[in-house]
Amino acid sequence: MIDEPFVPTLFPYLISAMDQYYGVKQPFKEVHVIKRKQLPSAALKNKKMKILITTFWEYPFIGGLQNYITSLKTGLENLGHNVHVIAPNHFPSNEMEALRNRYSEEFTQFFNNRYGSCNGKILHNISKLYSFYMMLKNIDLEQYDIIHAQDRYTANVIGILNQSFQKPLLFTPHGFMTQNRLKFNLMEKGSIEEIYFSAIDRQAIKNANQLIVLCDVFRPILENIGAEKNKMTTVYTGIDFGGGKYQKKDRKKTVITCIARLRPRKGHKYLFKALSLIKDKLKNVEVRIVGDGEMRKDLEKRVSDLKLKNVSFLGSRDDVPKLLSESDIFVLPTTSDTLPISIIEAMFTKQAILTTNCGGIPEIIKNNYSGLIVEPANPKQLAEKLLVLLRNKSLRTELAGNAYGFAQQHLTVSKMVQKIEETYQSL
Repeated sequence: MIDEPFVPTLFPYLISAMDQYYGVKQPFKEVHVIKRKQLPSAALKNKKMKILITTFWEYPFIGGLQNYITSLKTGLENLGHNVHVIAPNHFPSNEMEALRNRYSEEFTQFFNNRYGSCNGKILHNISKLYSFYMMLKNIDLEQYDIIHAQDRYTANVIGILNQSFQKPLLFTPHGFMTQNRLKFNLMEKGSIEEIYFSAIDRQAIKNANQLIVLCDVFRPILENIGAEKNKMTTVYTGIDFGGGKYQKKDRKKTVITCIARLRPRKGHKYLFKALSLIKDKLKNVEVRIVGDGEMRKDLEKRVSDLKLKNVSFLGSRDDVPKLLSESDIFVLPTTSDTLPISIIEAMFTKQAILTTNCGGIPEIIKNNYSGLIVEPANPKQLAEKLLVLLRNKSLRTELAGNAYGFAQQHLTVSKMVQKIEETYQSL
């Protein structure tokens, strides 16, 4: 593979987008793929399918995306389907590294010659795209009935390869892609990075026969970059959570739990500010912060400065079901999210949930029915609603029961897999 000729325009739409940005009018030769003749296929209704799930990230690994893939794979296999997962780390690491090094050098020279400069993030990404393509091209896609890409990058790579197979291709975005990076100033508006990664977003949507979206809040964002309404299916993430085996016990203290990575967008600082506003009313309250991350030292200092003696940092834990069974109120003060798994876990463990009006959260937590919702970054509102829950045990019980009922009906793995299987069969 290392000896195969380098074709810098393998992803022609990326070069076109960059040409437009830099004002380059020099034509380039596109790669044309010969389409194979499609044989008439039998309807897939009730047929046991062979399914390929692809991801650009390591698998298996610890994380929400990887858990989603495992749940989907296991659920589909339980229904009798044959499921393969392919990720870059499934190929020999020395070969992948050699390919990335080669294409990094090739693209550096190509970009410098064509544009007079070379962006580091784009170079890193396109070298990985090209390397993954070279590995995947040796996989016989003809054997699969369905291909399901779990990110925009594999939707691009598979899209090129699938031109000759024309297999039904699905794409599930697990985040707001380029739009989110712009929102949090991780990318400069109008930059070459925005142009390049936006082209990847649009092509991923263009390549897919159907989009599986995790919540409805994705829809307008995806429509804005080319998605058609009738090609989007909302399927909420389902989990199998082991919280039911633990019985809640009456304790002298009321326990508040927050489970989230310790990073800025999870909003811990607003929770601590809210707690400081009602400090004198927290006599019999214990606050548990579960999770780790780059903000830990800063947040511990903030708690110390605010003299919040009832707050403890438990770090990363592998006994979350047990911890939630010991809790009365679950708080997630996030300022940016899609559909946090921690909220779904709290629903299954009959927690009174207090969270924010972010992403798809209001789709599963109805304010004053299955939880309480406040605006993000509003510690005053957060403090007021926390007091309501601390003072009213019957309200906590009612909210928790309603949340549990919704989760049992809509947020199980079996429900998620059933809806995705139906979408596969419709294609």
